[in-house]
Amino acid sequence: MFLRQPIEKDIEDYLNVEKSKELVRMYGGDTMNISPKTTEQAKKFIEAIKSNKLEWCVEFEERLVGQARLSVNEVDNRARYAVGLFDPSVWGLGLGTEITQLVLQYAFEELKLHRVDLRVLQYNKRAIKCYEKCGFIQEGVEREGALIEGKYETDVFMSILDREYKSLKDTFVNMSLLS
Repeated sequence: MFLRQPIEKDIEDYLNVEKSKELVRMYGGDTMNISPKTTEQAKKFIEAIKSNKLEWCVEFEERLVGQARLSVNEVDNRARYAVGLFDPSVWGLGLGTEITQLVLQYAFEELKLHRVDLRVLQYNKRAIKCYEKCGFIQEGVEREGALIEGKYETDVFMSILDREYKSLKDTFVNMSLLS
């Protein structure tokens, strides 16, 4: 697995994976009205990654399986993190943890950020477990702030600070060597 900038083949890789009902739900989408992906949507998806210098394609076994990004606030020396693996065939392999560790390494060691935070739907237990494994700490919740399929859902706010990352980074190396 590695992170890289988009290439032409990514459009085809993106189109080759059908939308997963579970993924749509984890993103807070409507699972009752899932429509097939279009070439135009695939091009927009790849173009969005290209247009952000801190967004990367996740490549696994020579194909695009997701993306990761940091949205940096330079004034406060912090960033918001997001990651998504759109290919269900790679779920449960530890890629989310590996990606998160790589992005945190970049955020804290290259960009010299003080804080990286994120928000995740409370029912996305797999993602929360991954973030906790990588050192994120739950800070709070936004109760029933997202209306999803007629039901109000809660977002969880999590963060990791530079000093917390530094105390964990050796475990990251060991974890990546073990997997």
